[in-house]
Amino acid sequence: MDQKGYRRGSYQSSTSDEDMVEIAGASLDFSMADDDPPLDREMGGFSSYNGGGMNGTSKMMDFLEEPLPGVGTYEDFNTIDWVREKSRDRDRHREITSRSKESTWALIHSVSDAFSGWLLMLLIGLLAGSLAGLIDISAHWMTDLKEGVCLAGFWFNHEHCCWKSNTTFTDRDKCPEWKSWSQLIIGHGEGAFAYILNYFMYVMWALLFSLLAVLLVKGFAPYACGSGIPEIKTILSGFIIRGYLGKWTLIIKTITLVLAVSSGLSLGKEGPLVHVACCCGNILCHLFTKYRKNEAKRREVLSAAAAAGVSVAFGAPIGGVLFSLEEVSYYFPLKTLWRSFFAALVAAFTLRSINPFGNSRLVLFYVEFHMPWHLLELIPFILLGIFGGLWGAFFIRSNIAWCRRRKTTKLGKYPVLEVFVVTAITAVLAFPNEYTRMSTSELISELFNDCGILDSSKLCEYVNDFNSTKGDDLPDRAAGPGVYTAMWQLALALIMKVFITIFTFGMKVPSGLFIPSMAVGAIAGRLLGVGMEQLAFYHHDWVIFNGWCSQGADCITPGLYAMVGAAACLGGVTRMTVSLVVIMFELTGGLEYIVPLMAAAMTSKWVADAIGREGIYDAHIRLNGYPFLEAKEEFSHKTLAMDVMRPRRNDPPLTVITQDSMTVEDVEAIINETTYSGYPVVVSRESQRLVGFVLRRDLIISIENARKKQDGIVSTSIIYFTDHSPPLPPSSPSMLKLRSILDLSPFTVTDQTPMEIVVDIFRKLGLRQCLVTHNGKLLGIITKKDVLKHIAQLANQDPDSILFN
Repeated sequence: MDQKGYRRGSYQSSTSDEDMVEIAGASLDFSMADDDPPLDREMGGFSSYNGGGMNGTSKMMDFLEEPLPGVGTYEDFNTIDWVREKSRDRDRHREITSRSKESTWALIHSVSDAFSGWLLMLLIGLLAGSLAGLIDISAHWMTDLKEGVCLAGFWFNHEHCCWKSNTTFTDRDKCPEWKSWSQLIIGHGEGAFAYILNYFMYVMWALLFSLLAVLLVKGFAPYACGSGIPEIKTILSGFIIRGYLGKWTLIIKTITLVLAVSSGLSLGKEGPLVHVACCCGNILCHLFTKYRKNEAKRREVLSAAAAAGVSVAFGAPIGGVLFSLEEVSYYFPLKTLWRSFFAALVAAFTLRSINPFGNSRLVLFYVEFHMPWHLLELIPFILLGIFGGLWGAFFIRSNIAWCRRRKTTKLGKYPVLEVFVVTAITAVLAFPNEYTRMSTSELISELFNDCGILDSSKLCEYVNDFNSTKGDDLPDRAAGPGVYTAMWQLALALIMKVFITIFTFGMKVPSGLFIPSMAVGAIAGRLLGVGMEQLAFYHHDWVIFNGWCSQGADCITPGLYAMVGAAACLGGVTRMTVSLVVIMFELTGGLEYIVPLMAAAMTSKWVADAIGREGIYDAHIRLNGYPFLEAKEEFSHKTLAMDVMRPRRNDPPLTVITQDSMTVEDVEAIINETTYSGYPVVVSRESQRLVGFVLRRDLIISIENARKKQDGIVSTSIIYFTDHSPPLPPSSPSMLKLRSILDLSPFTVTDQTPMEIVVDIFRKLGLRQCLVTHNGKLLGIITKKDVLKHIAQLANQDPDSILFN
């Protein structure tokens, strides 16, 4: 990212928020010199008006009266200045408000400006809901394509193909319109050869889908891989990753997400749908000037878009808003809460209108339970919470270790081969077991299901005694052979999912973690639920069942245990709590199950936090070296600002620009020789009295424009940042006034400020840098990267792991 060369004719310069500490010549003198030049407010006796000056010349140039294109924008892999962006927006709003009183047209403009935010939310909701519906329908069809094809129309998936069939309810999956690949190729579906042929076609389709996905990602949009949530968290904290939310990323992520999910890999579409929704938000921001030109305002929109993404992923609008607030957003004012709610509502309504699953539900695994739970069942629910926390901590450590290995070894150079191998292993292991062969969403749906009279699933093959049946509620019954077969198949599926997900998450294909985590928890929960059910059936006279579970009663709902287990495992991996519980009860429509879900979610978080503090997204942020300052962590060390600031004791002096004594050539030399993203402006090198702070990018653009558009600007022209021109001989070349790009109110702290206060300032105000003074004189600078390195050092981590910014 460093770029040493300063190129004329180009505004591009890759810089970093580094320490700004090179260039000798700025000596730190703490004695107050008598001959300090006056500050510009002390020069009130001189008149200056774009050409008038102290020496009477008319050579001063303030060509920045009109803002230049590019001034005030940011380089790639840099942090935005939240304070400056919010200040700009307030100024813009004041101007619109004051103008609205002058004319009707200005009033209409003011109203349209106020309404534009809601219109943008409407558009984001419509686009995100439409794309989610498209992804759901396509993934469902392509998943079934691995097993066969519909003769009535190849575009129908298995379920839709059999809707018009005259088959009985029990044979609804064996309709004549749907043909397996063996039936199509060799004419029959029975026998060893037919099984091997189906097996072969399943693996071939899986490899084809995953290879297409990885080749599209590698060739067209490298940012389309992974979940996207760690990067979105970082972007919402103020970091800039150009192209991450662009149109190519959106197109490729949408296509490859369908391919990756259809390939049967152990991944989900829910996390990537948040990325897709944020891409929609970012692209639609370009339609509105106030969001296009202001990075802080754009991040408010992206927070709302993330809520819309979760809303369509789970059919949970309120859960989506809470997810955005709890998990991804850095700055979430009340206005953004309302807009997020509206965007999530529109997105869910759009998806419901599309009706992708044909059952008027927004998700495949919607389920309703009717039986109440008993207080003693909290014990197995808490056990599921413990399992979820242990699985979450194990998964995070294993996955981060594997991803680190991928980054540091040759493995990372062969993403296509890695995807090919993992897909081949997954497909070969998945086909023999019907619970791993089906899509993970269908598996979760089956595990959540409460067995009814008409259910033909193996999980519902109980020994029936219909004499004791009352309506639709079936009593606890003895497990039949089908249930026992399902149990060991689910146990094998659990082992496979636990290990294969570690290697799948983080590959160069779109991959979400919500669905695989829920599947692991749902399998464990269903196994425990069936175990409890059989225990209650055979030992209903035990003390723990006595009084609430009599013989012939329907006491235990195994599907509820699957739901609680799913919540526990998802909580253990992501460390979500409130939003997780709300998403789960919106999924199931069961308000009475909030307490079991809360107990499991909190237990899993406590257990996982006891083993390792970071959730999976924070761990990936740290692994990738993104400059993310976690707002939830406490800073408890007793260091001072002077311990962290640059320059350190043996470093070169701080690089500074003087307010009215440096030439264009001098400033260009500083830009050439350093890679810092900004420079403090002082009265003079001797006094070190602070005037303001100027960004490198703004300096480059301003000098380039002045050379092109203003006569008389040469290398020896003086640059000044004051209101008044410095006294110069009449024969000197034209001067360049750059006061309009100077930040006159940079954040400063004294060298004795405790670092816990400095860290709080960086977190709450979203600063890029903070200047350090001593007795009013500039002493050093602390950047966001310095703060992150200091925190990493105190946590015994590698400070050089903070790569960006």
